[in-house]
Amino acid sequence: MPIIQLETRINAPIAIVFDLARSIDLHKISTAHTNEQAVAGKTSGLIGMGESVTWQAKHFGIVQRLTSKITAYDKPHYFTDEMVSGAFKSFKHEHIFKEENGVTVMADVFMYQSPLAILGIVADVIFLKKYMEALLIERNRIVKEFAEDKSKYNMILPL
Repeated sequence: MPIIQLETRINAPIAIVFDLARSIDLHKISTAHTNEQAVAGKTSGLIGMGESVTWQAKHFGIVQRLTSKITAYDKPHYFTDEMVSGAFKSFKHEHIFKEENGVTVMADVFMYQSPLAILGIVADVIFLKKYMEALLIERNRIVKEFAEDKSKYNMILPL
C-alpha cells in the first residue's frame, strides 16, 4: 500500500488552516486543472464529521467519481477522510495539525490501494504515486496561500 507523507508549514492560526483544509470550496480551487466538482453530499462550505462528498473530475483523460466521508474529527487538530466509492480499491487521508513556535504545521498521511492487482502496483511505481503526491502538494500550496492572506481566506471561510 503506497503512503504519501507531506508536511507544510503555514504562518497562520491553526483554526484557520484546519478550516481551509476541510473547505469544499477551496478544494475546488486547488483542483481547477482537473475541473473537479462536488456533485453530491456536501457540495460547498466546510465538511464535518460523518459528512460525505462525491467529487467528479477528469484524471488521465477519464471522467471519474469518488465519494469520501469524514470518519474521524478532532477540531482543530485532526480529521480523516476515507473513500466510500471510487476508482481506488481504498484510500485513507489523515490531516494532522499542530502549532510550533507560532506556525501551524499541516501534515498529510495519504494511504491508498490501487485497483487491478499487479497492474495497479505497476501503475503506482510508474506514475500514480507521483501524480497523487503532486495533487496533494498543489492542494497544500493553495491552503498555505489562502491561510497566509486574510483577504483570500475571508473569501472562503464564513465570518
